[in-house]
Amino acid sequence: MTTTRTTLRDLVRIPGGGRYALSATVEAATSGMLRPFIVIYAVLIGLSAGQAGMTLSVGMLAGLGAVPLAGWWIDRGARRAAAVAALLVRAVGSLLLALVPGIAGFAIGAVLIGVGTQIAPPTNSALVAALAGPAQRAAALAAGRSLRNAGLGAGALLGTVLVASGPEVLRWLALATAVGCAFGAAVVARVPLPHQDPAPARAAATKKARGGGLRTVTVLALAGIPYAFYADILEIALPLLLVQGLHASLAWPSGIFVANTVMVIALQLVVAVRLAKWPHRTVLFWSGLLLAASYLAFWLGGATGGNPGTVLVAMAIVPYTLGEILYTGSSVPLVIESAPPHLMGRALARWQLSYGLARAVDPVIITGLLSLGAAALWLPLAAATLLGAATVRLGRAQAVGPSRTRAAGPANRYPTACV
Repeated sequence: MTTTRTTLRDLVRIPGGGRYALSATVEAATSGMLRPFIVIYAVLIGLSAGQAGMTLSVGMLAGLGAVPLAGWWIDRGARRAAAVAALLVRAVGSLLLALVPGIAGFAIGAVLIGVGTQIAPPTNSALVAALAGPAQRAAALAAGRSLRNAGLGAGALLGTVLVASGPEVLRWLALATAVGCAFGAAVVARVPLPHQDPAPARAAATKKARGGGLRTVTVLALAGIPYAFYADILEIALPLLLVQGLHASLAWPSGIFVANTVMVIALQLVVAVRLAKWPHRTVLFWSGLLLAASYLAFWLGGATGGNPGTVLVAMAIVPYTLGEILYTGSSVPLVIESAPPHLMGRALARWQLSYGLARAVDPVIITGLLSLGAAALWLPLAAATLLGAATVRLGRAQAVGPSRTRAAGPANRYPTACV
């Protein structure tokens, strides 16, 4: 039986893994310097906060339009080139922010950044699927996520220190982001790839396999929509719950955010390795249960009120973070193993579309429901997440191609990758 013992050191040892790790680290650290301040930068160059938010949203929606094209390109054989393109588009967008400090430069830059941001997950997944062996892919990208989270945190800390010297430094942070993305693209362009047929479709991949695989992915994408709401819980829902609902100080949402970040960085690689023997469908199911339980705990904390309610909300961040880790480690691997190999790009694009659309609308839904009361948000969100988890659990994995075999031991081992 093959066992997975991939660590950050092992990621570097994968052919091309060292360059991938270097690219991810530099790109994340430089992007993290500007990301917390991009709305402030927009206001400084003449936009209102509302206009800045709308412009960034338009950019992300434009990025969703590019996702199917990225999936088609991946299915045409692009692995390295697609990942390079995602980085270069973001580099050009950040460069426009730095060199054209006006409304037009910000608008065009925001669209390009949105496109690069939206197509990055499927292109990264396809690249690692080409680099790592079947037993290493999930843990390898878990290591990549750890590097990215650490880089974003370090970049944000450095950006905070630099901004203290004056707002004019924000243009230099945008320039640093452009340089970092361009450097990452140059490194990825030199990543060696194993030989692959440009069109991996085979005669055995019949229309039945083709349709069945993407039907399975479509069901997963629909079931994953309530899961995607987890991403804005920390930044939107909990601050409103704690500050407005429980009248807690701003230190509480800030401390919870930091605790979540530390736990994710410390645990996600360990959890990915430990759960490698479990089917991804099972892990994603348990992720939904943990997220739903945390939402119910947030509701109970809000209903309890006062200091006890605030403490309960803070404690509920533990199952929430575990659910987040299980979700990020299992969702895309399950999508890949559920699709025919020659349709992997379109499968990843379909998943990214559902996730991106959910992320685009969930700020409006979260704030709107919370304005009606805590129960109006947390109870339907918990129920929807449980429904998504049940759909995942009851779904039937689609095994496509001759490479899918049952490994000796307690769990199936499929070639997978994750965001």
